[in-house]
Amino acid sequence: MIQTFKLTIEYDGTRFFGWQRQTDKPTIQGAMEQVLSRILNQPVTLAGSGRTDAGVHARGQVASFCAETGMDPSTLKKGINRLMKHPIVLKDCARVPDDFHARFSAVSKEYHYYVLNREVPCAIGRDYIWHVHRPLDLKTMNQCCQAICGTHDFKSFENAGSPRQSTVRTVFVARMDRLDNDRLIFKIRADGFLKNMVRNLMGTLVDAGHAKITPRMFERILSGRNRSLAGAKAPARGLILNQVNYD
Repeated sequence: MIQTFKLTIEYDGTRFFGWQRQTDKPTIQGAMEQVLSRILNQPVTLAGSGRTDAGVHARGQVASFCAETGMDPSTLKKGINRLMKHPIVLKDCARVPDDFHARFSAVSKEYHYYVLNREVPCAIGRDYIWHVHRPLDLKTMNQCCQAICGTHDFKSFENAGSPRQSTVRTVFVARMDRLDNDRLIFKIRADGFLKNMVRNLMGTLVDAGHAKITPRMFERILSGRNRSLAGAKAPARGLILNQVNYD
């Protein structure tokens, strides 16, 4: 019998070249497909909710696939986690309707970006946070976050190389929070994201936090629809795909 499965995956992306399968480099999709094909004794092709770049992590990446099998989700989950030799964990496995698709059925995604804002870097956990040694003005950064909420053209924050019909996206939540004296988190939830959009937004928000640009200038960058107006791309290591939401 042919079944459709939904997988919720957590991974450390530090030593991977992103989600998407590549012939000569280690990727999350490639590692998952290899293990699944071995367990199910048939070729398996995963559809991911979206691509994450090299070095980007995930707590809640979602993928789906169809396979002819009588295996139940619990057994499949245990088999994948037992055989997986990479820093990849299958958090959940469920049967879903045949028309479910990890990417096209998603209604929103949420990313978190972590910043260590103090003079000295960290020794533990440095692969999961961006060290910014100069103090950041959180109030100014949140004023800029207010500007990106709603439906806008985010072409100024897109890197080339990603096929898309439109650069317009709707952002439901965008804010900077303080986790403790040293650590900040940028949370953003939207109906979709352009290539490097979150990292480019983060780099520009840090410029605002350092008073290199004002909130009004940030608004002009957004409306300018020109990547050269925005700040530098933030490092991949601070970015985590936190969850993908479905109806």
